[in-house]
Amino acid sequence: MLPVASVLLLGGCHTHPLTDYRPLDQAGMWSSDIEQLKGLSVSDAEVAQVVKLKQAGISDDACVELVSLAHTHKHVFTSADSAANMLGARFTEPQILEIARVDKLDAISIDAVTLKLIGLSDATVQIVLQRRLAGQPVMASAEISRLKNTGLTERQILERINAGETDAQAEKEINAREAARNHANTSFVRVGGRKPR
Repeated sequence: MLPVASVLLLGGCHTHPLTDYRPLDQAGMWSSDIEQLKGLSVSDAEVAQVVKLKQAGISDDACVELVSLAHTHKHVFTSADSAANMLGARFTEPQILEIARVDKLDAISIDAVTLKLIGLSDATVQIVLQRRLAGQPVMASAEISRLKNTGLTERQILERINAGETDAQAEKEINAREAARNHANTSFVRVGGRKPR
């Protein structure tokens, strides 16, 4: 315990001298990685975020890189929940880090997890995310989900994604397909209702 206290007191000018790094040790982080975080001058709030990452099963190296990337983008690291949710949805650490490198972890994570929950293949999810990261037009996950619910196959949805279909275009198609489906169902009910007579 005494050596840890000594290290904390002897921290360089770039560290937060009052930051408590013990939760990282308790979370099972290697001392060398804790030292890297000290070098990044993490705050107590960031330590708590890293503990969340560790509890979610994210590796020490990825934890350090996520904090480092946030600092590169001139803000504190607050995206533990986003990263953990993506890992829980079976995104890999390299995929999570790729999104963090363009500082869009919080902006994209909910959409990314939703795409997995819709049941799209990893390849299609990757195409959607690549388009989003590149700033190319791509439908929101909610619109993709609704298109799927109208009966489109993943291949048909992918064709629309690759064509750069926008939310507005998707909404128009969804409304038309839903109207056609509802009309067909209404006609079926009427025919069924007259049969007994």
